[in-house]
Amino acid sequence: MADHVDRVLEQWGRQRPDLDASPMAILGRLSRLQQLVSTEQKRTFAAHGLDAPSFDVLATLRRSDPPHLLTPAELMRSAMVTSGAITQRLDRLEGRGLVTRAPSESDGRSVVVGLTDEGRALIDRALPDHLATEERLLGALTRPERDALAGALRGLLESLGDAEAR
Repeated sequence: MADHVDRVLEQWGRQRPDLDASPMAILGRLSRLQQLVSTEQKRTFAAHGLDAPSFDVLATLRRSDPPHLLTPAELMRSAMVTSGAITQRLDRLEGRGLVTRAPSESDGRSVVVGLTDEGRALIDRALPDHLATEERLLGALTRPERDALAGALRGLLESLGDAEAR
């Protein structure tokens, strides 16, 4: 059985046999997977009245240590977006009553963001569905295949400088 990327590689092999197009076998498939995964995640998030950026903020707050308060800068680093983008996300979520912003008790110049009861309930409802979607998307892989793929992708990300100190 062949996929779209096999066809692309075959075409490049005919048109430019002097080039090694083998990186496309991985990166082309990662790109196609990202598109398919994104489509399925959007569907899951929409069932809960969310989009991916909103889910990301709510999930980041929920998985943080109690009392689940983070600064906008901490949320920005987690989401890898600009301050303007995080402000826009927080404005929307606050407008829906899902998060609050309040002055920090430890530093009156900064703000902390927290989940409202409604925000916490929403992410607690959406997360199981999100995980079920991810499980379904990975259903063709065995546990050892998943572990090997996760390890290989981690190694690649680390080699590109995407690592965190523990």
